[in-house]
Amino acid sequence: MIRIRSCAGMGEMEACVDLQVETWGYDENDVISRKTFLLAQKIGGQVLGAFDSDLASDTAAGPDGTLVGFAMSLPGLKSTPHGPEPYIHSHMLAVRPTHRNRGLGAQLKWEQRREALSRGIRHMEWTFDPLEIKNAFLNIHRLGAISREYRVNFYGVSSSRLQGGLPTDRLLAEWELDSPRVEALITPRPAAARTIEERILVQAAIERWKASEATRKRAIDVQLENRQKFQQAFSRGLAVLGFSLDAEGNGVYELGLLSQP
Repeated sequence: MIRIRSCAGMGEMEACVDLQVETWGYDENDVISRKTFLLAQKIGGQVLGAFDSDLASDTAAGPDGTLVGFAMSLPGLKSTPHGPEPYIHSHMLAVRPTHRNRGLGAQLKWEQRREALSRGIRHMEWTFDPLEIKNAFLNIHRLGAISREYRVNFYGVSSSRLQGGLPTDRLLAEWELDSPRVEALITPRPAAARTIEERILVQAAIERWKASEATRKRAIDVQLENRQKFQQAFSRGLAVLGFSLDAEGNGVYELGLLSQP
C-alpha cells in the first residue's frame, strides 16, 4: 500500500535527503540539505512523500511506512502580460530503485498538480536531461508537458553519477495544469491530430555510453548534435509536443507548432 502526502517533521525530510543521495550520488557540494527541504515547504513549495506501509518494519519507517519516493518543489513568480503570476518549480523527483517502473513518479506528479490547483496555482515547470529517455517519456507523453527552451550546461559541473561527466544541458518542461492538453490525459479521449515538423532521436544505448569512459565521447557527440537541433527548432517557433519510443527503444522527440491542438 502506497500513500502519498506532504512530508512532516525532520525525520521525513532527512529521509528525502538520503533518497536524493542514493538516487543521484551527489557529494556534499551538490546535495540539498534537510533544512532546505523544510524551508521549501514552509514558503509555499511542496515536499510530497510516497510511503510504503508494507515496509513498516523498516528501521526508518514512520506511521505510514517507509519513504520510497518524493517530489520537492519551490514557489516562483512568472512574468506574464497580465503581471506576475505564481507558479511551482518542481526541482526534484526520486523513487527508490525497488519501486521504479510502477508509475509512482507519475503519481507524485499528479499529486503535485492536485495540490497546486487547490491553491489556485495553474502553472508548473521543471528541467530535465534531454538524454534521459524515461524522464522524457514521463514528462511529455504521460503528463502532457511541452518544451520550447533549451538551457546549455544549466547547473554547471555536477557530481551526479547519472550525469556521466557530461555538461548539464536541460530542457524546460512547461506544465499548464488545467489546460485541455493535460485534462485530456485524465479523461482519455482520441488525441487531436497535429503535424510533426521535426523529430529528434536519442539512442537507447545513451545511458550505457554515458556510464563508460570508453564510450562517453559517443554520448557527448549525441548531446552536442541534439543541442543544435533543439536550438534551431526552437528558434523557428517549434516546441516539443510529443515523445515516443521506436521499435528499438530509442526515444523520439516530436516537435511542431504550439498553436496546433
